[in-house]
Amino acid sequence: MQLYNTLSAEERARLIDEAGQERLTLSFYAYAKIEDPKKFRDDLFIAWNALDALGRIYVAHEGINAQMSVPAENFEAFRDTLEVYDFMKGIRLNVAVEQDNHSFLKLTIKVRNKIVADGLNDETFDVTNKGIHLKAQEFNNMLKDPNTIVVDFRNHYESEVGHFEGAITPDVENFRESLPIINEQLQDFKEDKNLLMYCTGGIRCEKASAYFKHQGFKNVYQLEGGIIEYTRQIKKENIESKFIGKNFVFDHRLGERITDDIIAQCHQCGKPCDNHTNCANDACHLLFIQCDECKAIMENTCSTECHEIIHLPQEEQIARRKGLQVGNKVFRKGKSEALKFKNSGDLSTQTLAKAKPETKDIRQKIKVKKTLVGKAEHYFTKSKIAQFLIENNELVVGDKVLISGPTTGEQEVTITELFANGASTEIAKVGDQVTFVLPFRVRLSDKLYKIL
Repeated sequence: MQLYNTLSAEERARLIDEAGQERLTLSFYAYAKIEDPKKFRDDLFIAWNALDALGRIYVAHEGINAQMSVPAENFEAFRDTLEVYDFMKGIRLNVAVEQDNHSFLKLTIKVRNKIVADGLNDETFDVTNKGIHLKAQEFNNMLKDPNTIVVDFRNHYESEVGHFEGAITPDVENFRESLPIINEQLQDFKEDKNLLMYCTGGIRCEKASAYFKHQGFKNVYQLEGGIIEYTRQIKKENIESKFIGKNFVFDHRLGERITDDIIAQCHQCGKPCDNHTNCANDACHLLFIQCDECKAIMENTCSTECHEIIHLPQEEQIARRKGLQVGNKVFRKGKSEALKFKNSGDLSTQTLAKAKPETKDIRQKIKVKKTLVGKAEHYFTKSKIAQFLIENNELVVGDKVLISGPTTGEQEVTITELFANGASTEIAKVGDQVTFVLPFRVRLSDKLYKIL
């Protein structure tokens, strides 16, 4: 029986577009004792694959941690697959503030030693002795108490684009690093201060609160459901947001806007910006903040060196990557001397600019009525000409098109001149290889849509 993905991300994206169904992005976690994580993993894959549920899920002897995309019409059926397990009955599902049908394009369920890499020996303390959970209004009230210390247990690239007012934001690259740093920093406040902690969805605080209680902290509190649930509650109950900026998320969107405050800067030019990009150089994939102008000029790259590399022949790029750590191992780096305006650690909540209501995250699907026309095949860098294969419908001079891809983002252009199979034409049909001028690079994963 199939217990793994058989479709590429590109093929899955096409199927999602053709289905035309809205999807929900959600996350959840649960700590529990799982005797056979491998069987648990396989059972979940069978159940979720049948519902067209996608996502990135980790399971271990200690529980489950999931970020997923589920067809809206299958939401209740998906919840039923969780209810068959006693430890997930009535579990809270953190539904994303902003939706994107392409947030996840594969169903990946991995068995790990831990569902969050915390570096802790769970045998040395009581992991069930957790802090007190606070709802949004309770959290806001405690923030006002001068006897409160609030700590962000996320990474530097997460807190840089958004965090709670007055929070300690450790300059760390992973959760494991933050625990000893915060413990040492707050040694003098164990007895008389309220230790208030938060993270994206609550899972990191579940373990951190128990750890700090074990370290002798008397008054430990955590934000119930993390920033995601906090946002849902403040919107539903019309509560003032004490979180400023954008909440970083670990899917295709890379962020959900909580307030219209932009508190970060483009790492390349310093302009107010909080949109993350992964460097287009496959040997780099550095995560950094990049404004639209730098994105166009640098073609999604983080440095002059990487910009030069993406214009080399593919064979040479592959040869240069040989023996290097690439992909996800590089993604965590998040820092580089090439980033002139990178900020970490002690961050302010000073608003540098306001996001316009109509502005969409550059990584989020632009909500326009469109139809899939074809896919990218090549980009001729010297002449700045893109080549596409027409697979559906026709393309006509004057058409407004949308080019979409994980790295390219969302780019709209109007076709002013069109070539099909090497000859100038007014109309391109199914099966034609078409070329036209584009001011930005396209990639094999990019799709060509006609805007209706």
